[in-house]
Amino acid sequence: MTNFSILVIDDEESQLLSLKSFLTKRGFTVYTANNGEAGYKIAGVNLIDIVLTDFSMPGWDGMQVLQQMKELNPEIDVVVMTAFGTIESAVNLMKAGAFDYLTKPIDLDELESILGKIQERKLLIGENKLLREQLQDKFRFEKIISQSGLMENVLNTAGRVANSKATVLVRGESGTGKELIAKAIHYASPRKDKPFITVNVASLSENLLESELFGHEKGSFTGATNQRVGRFEEATGGTIFIDEVGDIPLSVQVKILRAIQFGEVQKIGGNQTVKTDVRIIAATHRNLEEMIKNGNFREDLFYRLNVVAIMIPSLRQRKEDVPVLVDHFIKKYSKENQKDVMGINREALDQLMKYNFPGNVRELENVIERAVVLTRNELITNEDLPILAEHDEVDKKMNPFNLDDGYEEKTKSFELTMIHEALSRTNGNKSAAARILGISERHLRSRLERLNG
Repeated sequence: MTNFSILVIDDEESQLLSLKSFLTKRGFTVYTANNGEAGYKIAGVNLIDIVLTDFSMPGWDGMQVLQQMKELNPEIDVVVMTAFGTIESAVNLMKAGAFDYLTKPIDLDELESILGKIQERKLLIGENKLLREQLQDKFRFEKIISQSGLMENVLNTAGRVANSKATVLVRGESGTGKELIAKAIHYASPRKDKPFITVNVASLSENLLESELFGHEKGSFTGATNQRVGRFEEATGGTIFIDEVGDIPLSVQVKILRAIQFGEVQKIGGNQTVKTDVRIIAATHRNLEEMIKNGNFREDLFYRLNVVAIMIPSLRQRKEDVPVLVDHFIKKYSKENQKDVMGINREALDQLMKYNFPGNVRELENVIERAVVLTRNELITNEDLPILAEHDEVDKKMNPFNLDDGYEEKTKSFELTMIHEALSRTNGNKSAAARILGISERHLRSRLERLNG
């Protein structure tokens, strides 16, 4: 137990000396005072992590010491020692902000246990604060790599909406960075110190989605062996990011609508509603307006989600961002893999600029990561980018005006590409992939067997 300081306040000199000796031997820096006012002055000029104070003393009692210390610095943890040990006094102390209390005579093992808990808590808070600062730095708007006018408009809109409570619908193709924009909005908002919870609808089966969003009670369905807290509850005070909201079944859409309208959710199998204060950011690559016409998406939910719409352009619409993104990813993955890759030669960059990147920024990042890992040179060359040649071959097969491969080969290639894209978006979940493609899971499995056979 090191690097923590304790202020002990007690009007009994023998108690002060005994506790100082015990705590000093365990690595604490120890200050002592024989009354509350003297202790307050010490805390005012020294860094104090923990105050260990007697409850009954001349002048300020333990409650007053607690209140004054918390007013001086709310981060100071206070443990109160009392000879009375009644439930009433303990409850009052805990309500007022004491970390814990001890009854006299002091059990030193119990004291050590309490101090250990305080240290663990302080270290965890410090780690969480550092992590939060790192996340905020990582997802600041100025950290999003771009020099195109289209993306500047996106970032400008996102920046203006961040401080509001408005629901945001982020739209764009897969791989354009919808979640990155959602995180930037969250970490630029007043909710930045609260949770940012992500739900990827496409990766969940219909049966699991409702439980994931709203939670369930024990025994509410087969396999529900424990109670589960849903994502809406987890995100209370913060932001919930619902990715691929267009894949949500109609039966669940109505419950999300209720969560937005009334700020409350109900667990599966539960009878009570739970109030939630959640900011919703949704994202989709689908044409929701077309889905509304076809009866696959609720119009009232669409308008609730679409309060502020942000459309992220595809990478092929902002080719001027390719060089700066390439430079960023080379630096990132060179550092991660301890490689001395200094950049990319003109021929290779030219090939990247000419390529349309159907997988958008995510695909570009994967291409550069692979090139950095495998290259033996200081500069990435065309030889390090075989993925582009592979895609050129796919493009050739998918081109309906190129008849070299024949009907069967071209239709097989087209169908396999569609299925693999759906599986990629759902992290291999065949049930969710089938839902995206509008076919049954059985049909999907049958086609995969036949096509790969």
